Amino acid sequence: MKVLTVGGGAREHTIVKALSEDGAEIYAAMGNKNPGISRLSEEYLLESGSEIEKVVDWGEEKGVEMAVVGPEAPLGQGIVDALEEKGIRCASPNQAAAKIETSKEFMRDLQSRYDLPGRVEYRTFDNIEDIEDFLSHYEGELAVKPVGLTGGKGVKVMGEHLDNKKEVIDYCEKVLEEEIGGKPRLVLEERLKGEEYTLQVFTDGENLIPMPLVQDHKRLFEGDEGPNTGGMGSYSQADGLLPFLDQSVYDQSVEIIRKTLEALKDDGRPYKGVLYGQFMLTAEGPKIVEFNCRWGDPEAMNVLPLLKTNYVDLCEKIAEGNISDIDVTFENKSSVCKYVVPEGYGVDPDGGHKVDVDERSIEDEGAQLYFASVDEKDGEIYTTTSRAMAVVGYSEELEDAEATSERALDHVKGDKIQMRHDIGKPESIKRKMDNMKKIRGENS
Repeated sequence: MKVLTVGGGAREHTIVKALSEDGAEIYAAMGNKNPGISRLSEEYLLESGSEIEKVVDWGEEKGVEMAVVGPEAPLGQGIVDALEEKGIRCASPNQAAAKIETSKEFMRDLQSRYDLPGRVEYRTFDNIEDIEDFLSHYEGELAVKPVGLTGGKGVKVMGEHLDNKKEVIDYCEKVLEEEIGGKPRLVLEERLKGEEYTLQVFTDGENLIPMPLVQDHKRLFEGDEGPNTGGMGSYSQADGLLPFLDQSVYDQSVEIIRKTLEALKDDGRPYKGVLYGQFMLTAEGPKIVEFNCRWGDPEAMNVLPLLKTNYVDLCEKIAEGNISDIDVTFENKSSVCKYVVPEGYGVDPDGGHKVDVDERSIEDEGAQLYFASVDEKDGEIYTTTSRAMAVVGYSEELEDAEATSERALDHVKGDKIQMRHDIGKPESIKRKMDNMKKIRGENS
């Protein structure tokens, strides 16, 4: 089957690899030449997914039969609608359904209108006077969220990034004046305290198939310090859970997503594809931080390579609307993903530097390499200003998966790169478990 993929990051490299291994003939549209994707493609188009007309026309010209879209931006701009108008089936959500990610205001309003579980207190603002008035009466801590897409870097939280109400107001002014997120509008939400985790599901709009849980690490530096990023790495456990939560929390999380899918359908926005729920486990139980309308990055690298079911067949079932007809299973393995990024990533990235990557040795270590945003010139790899590549270790035990990823990282060399070595290590896991006990009021 000829499959069009859209996007050029490590998430899309993972998607392309899974599709290719399961028999797809890949036609890839990407803004940058991802070496991993280009090698696996029959043909590729160097074009951003946001250039919808060009991408759709190219896909139609190549005779693609199905499409899988990686990034959120083209989904929010309606690329699925345009593809389906040409008769190309899609295993990704249309523009109306993708609004669950592209508008934080819509997402929170949907939760409120349908009385969905896992919601938080929030208010939406478009002027600083109302914000100042609100803050003069609000006693708790808040999260400031631009309503639109910010690449995972627009949210700032009191007590972490903002020290007091004055800093909240200053950042709100910046969001409104610079239209961060695409509009002069923002959401103020109650600050959630606990441990974040990700649950991704396959869905055809009616049925859902939940995947193993993953915990991402947004902060740039070890010990969860420094600025927020698009994600420095993540881990998952062989049992599908995480060290700080049990099956009951997993089941509650699945139910929250199930009810959200029902609400989207009732709202006239049936959702198909992968829906990503970002949760915070609080003292009161799981709460929704946000939804994403696609695979997570880096979470895709933890979960998708462990899928035992033929991914092409599964995408077909998603596009057709009948995933209940297919048996979906995953390998019982743990995984640890660690990103290699340019120095200064998330603040003032220093890109354009050569990175030596010994791909064969990484494979010999039992790990996988997924290229993200890099430039390939004359067979050499150079960083850009975004994440460069992800190295992932897989094993039955979490500690072994972490050790595998660390050994693999030894085969990536460069003068101007950085990474987090603590992801998945026992001391990092213990810190998260102790934090959750503290949140619940238990003794460590």
